[in-house]
Amino acid sequence: YVVFLKLFLETAEKYFMVGHRVNYYIFTDRPADVPQVPLGEGRQVVVLEVRNYSRWQDISMHRMEMIRNFSQQRFLHEVDYLVCVDVDMKFSDHVGVEILAPLFGTLHPGFYAAPRQSFTYERRPLSQAYIPRDEGDFYYAGGFFGGSVPEVQRLTTACHQAMVADKAKGIEAVWHDESHLNRYLLYHKPSKVLSPEYLWDEHMLQRPPFLRKLRYVAVPKNHAEIRNR
Repeated sequence: YVVFLKLFLETAEKYFMVGHRVNYYIFTDRPADVPQVPLGEGRQVVVLEVRNYSRWQDISMHRMEMIRNFSQQRFLHEVDYLVCVDVDMKFSDHVGVEILAPLFGTLHPGFYAAPRQSFTYERRPLSQAYIPRDEGDFYYAGGFFGGSVPEVQRLTTACHQAMVADKAKGIEAVWHDESHLNRYLLYHKPSKVLSPEYLWDEHMLQRPPFLRKLRYVAVPKNHAEIRNR
């Protein structure tokens, strides 16, 4: 996914937390491929080298473990808030301190107007991500969440431990780390819920008229080609 970094960083410099100090923590197994992008004052790229995994699902799930580990090692001492996002995206409008809260999640663009019954929660009771059909407030996107470092550390620790427990039973949640994120946010309510303008895919979804701005949007890509590199 390093191919997406240049556009991500360039658009972040234009729209993300402009005027504030920002550390861009980049998790990658290819640190030499991280591009050089001009950054504003008080803003820096911090490359955090992590191991690779053979399946994209494992890469996705292990980011909870990575965020937890680096929260303890670095983030608690270096920043006040963490904004955890997918990098195969670009910023297209202002994203600022209005998103910050002790714990925040983002409504999934595919389910923000859908009834609870259609949410793709993990429905197997054997999984630690299980949510009964008569429970659930929202369906949250795995690609944009965050909060204060201690709160994010608690969330990622809980999700990682749940995935370890699932793996011991030979089960993998239907939507991997996103399923565990939804379980956590159901029973640990976020103090702020962001609209899908903060995570949108124009190529898969028709933009509703009430959504006046799209702030963080997916970049077109061939999933199979990218994931199998």
